[in-house]
Amino acid sequence: MRLSEYAALDGLGLAELIARREVTAAEVKEAAIRAISVADPHINAVIECWADAAISTSGPFAGVPFLVKDIVGATAGRRNELGSRLAQGCVSQEDSHLMKKFSAAGLTTLGRTTTPEMGTSTTTESIATGPTRNPWNPALNAGGSSGGSAAAIAAGMVPLAHATDGGGSIRVPAAFNGLFGIKPSRGRVSNGPAMDDVWSGLAVQFALSRSVRDSAALLDAVHGGAVGEPYYIIPPARPYLEECAIKSAPLRIGFVLNPLNGAMTHPAVAGIVRDSARLCVELGHHVDEIKLSLGVSWEAFVHANAQFWATGTAGWVNGIALMTGRKIDEETLEPATLAVWRYGNSATALDLLGALASRNIVSRTVGSLFESYDLLLTPTVPELPLPIGEYNKPQTVVDGLGWITHVFDRSPFTALCNMTGQPAMSVPMGMDTTTNIPVGVQFAAGFGREDSLFRLAAQLEVARPWAARRPPVWAGDL
Repeated sequence: MRLSEYAALDGLGLAELIARREVTAAEVKEAAIRAISVADPHINAVIECWADAAISTSGPFAGVPFLVKDIVGATAGRRNELGSRLAQGCVSQEDSHLMKKFSAAGLTTLGRTTTPEMGTSTTTESIATGPTRNPWNPALNAGGSSGGSAAAIAAGMVPLAHATDGGGSIRVPAAFNGLFGIKPSRGRVSNGPAMDDVWSGLAVQFALSRSVRDSAALLDAVHGGAVGEPYYIIPPARPYLEECAIKSAPLRIGFVLNPLNGAMTHPAVAGIVRDSARLCVELGHHVDEIKLSLGVSWEAFVHANAQFWATGTAGWVNGIALMTGRKIDEETLEPATLAVWRYGNSATALDLLGALASRNIVSRTVGSLFESYDLLLTPTVPELPLPIGEYNKPQTVVDGLGWITHVFDRSPFTALCNMTGQPAMSVPMGMDTTTNIPVGVQFAAGFGREDSLFRLAAQLEVARPWAARRPPVWAGDL
């Protein structure tokens, strides 16, 4: 199979070729391994490639290559090192519930993708694995914390890959790499069995893709929990893939351009977001520019999130150190992670109760917005990706709260839906003509309403198609 043919197809497209016996699953796997070998040296997105991976032969994605993020996505007998020197050599003892569902869907998992240490960043530039570069411009970062998965997909190595999202980690790299990325509602996808939740319910798992239909079909395959799940959510009324074929009824969309931290959205991003709002009107939807309220100050919102992030991270760090026998110091953790660990270790039960109280206020305040509007439209990220090394400069001079504040200031729109548990998606709605970097637009829906997002996403994909866009680092051309 030619790499140009392989890289051009989405996951369902590859599955269709295999099902029609126009190509074998073994040939597709071999093409994926070649794609990784030629593209990854340019961007550093894949930590290791598993050439011995068994090929799956059933399910909607039978034989389709896949990669798993090196955090939370436990794969039996494979390393799971969380982007950290502290966890080097750690091996998962069993497949997570989600990994079993990925396999049942037919995906052939071929390796691990990079992540920032412990996932506490929206750039992927860890000391343990080195920086992951943006396929559209290797001098720039690829976003995070699912930056390795996003860069690998954008470069044509695989059509879709595992991702997690605790504050924007699916949507930020989707925006920077020109991909479709949807964060499901809290409880839609299992984090078990080793964990009941991550960061007190802020973090979810799913995947990134190049096409809306791939994400829809994959969510159809993996949604739903197992016995003992901490959250229960009503199953979808119909398959999400079917939603993509249904013309969206006119939607009421609230539109917010600038973040609540007082910053201004970059003009290039703002122009594409405004164009997206106009497009929604042309498609028959009603769009109002609104003032968004969280019910608490921006500083209180960040502080509450910091309690969840820092205590969750401290728990991971303490557990890994105990398991490996390694010391927690500058030799095993990066400065930012060490600062977050210290901050989390100092938190009290009352700090967490205060954060839960803030989450209650934010969830109820924002939830009331969705009694008047079906969707909320914002930039995914209010800026363009920074040069490699620039994002991490503050980590040697800030404390744990200061680092988390820095992360939230870089991606102030995405964290809202992690706090409330609502679904949200980043759609690659345009390109900055000056830098030739993709720009993503975020749409959030009410809790449990992924169906509304998929219907609109399918409309937008037809109106502003992105499948033909190719970055300079593209496996099909190398």
